[in-house]
Amino acid sequence: MIRIHPTAELSTRATVGDGSQIWHQAQVREDVTIGRNCVLGKGVYVDFGVRIGDNCKLQNGAFVYHGATLEDGVFVGPGALLTNDKMPRAINPDGTLKSVDDWDVGEILVRRGASLGAGCIVLPGVVIGEFAMVAAGAVVTHDVPDQALVMGAPARQVGYVCVCGHRLTLEYKCNACQRQFDLTPHIQEGNSP
Repeated sequence: MIRIHPTAELSTRATVGDGSQIWHQAQVREDVTIGRNCVLGKGVYVDFGVRIGDNCKLQNGAFVYHGATLEDGVFVGPGALLTNDKMPRAINPDGTLKSVDDWDVGEILVRRGASLGAGCIVLPGVVIGEFAMVAAGAVVTHDVPDQALVMGAPARQVGYVCVCGHRLTLEYKCNACQRQFDLTPHIQEGNSP
């Protein structure tokens, strides 16, 4: 069963999976696909053409713009913003108002299980890896490796996190759930904590 609050605006051209909930004053635009068992909180905005996988949570006031794709299990914190234009302008050089054809859409891919903290901003052209964690208020300008923890403006990697969400030790072990990870490929790629 799908639950849609009476104040939510859901385009007739959007697809919503079974078990999903869309709450107060949320807006879901045309050609959006929302998977099963998702929760869109109060005031969430999902721009046209966005793809959201199963079991995602978008907290109150999150904005996800055209060009974004969220895989399964993604968490988007309150007030988070996924943008789509690296060179925004209201007008063209000749002074005419820009139209939908006067700019290039930048894409964002948020991979399975990743978490975007409250008030973070993700710029276009970025891939956020599986189970990565973006700290509250971070400004993400570059790709984030799987399980990486990034924070700051611009966001910088400060460590790794477990799939359960806790920070890993320097030996890539989670003291909370005792999982151990081999993150050597990430380090060889120059993504050391």
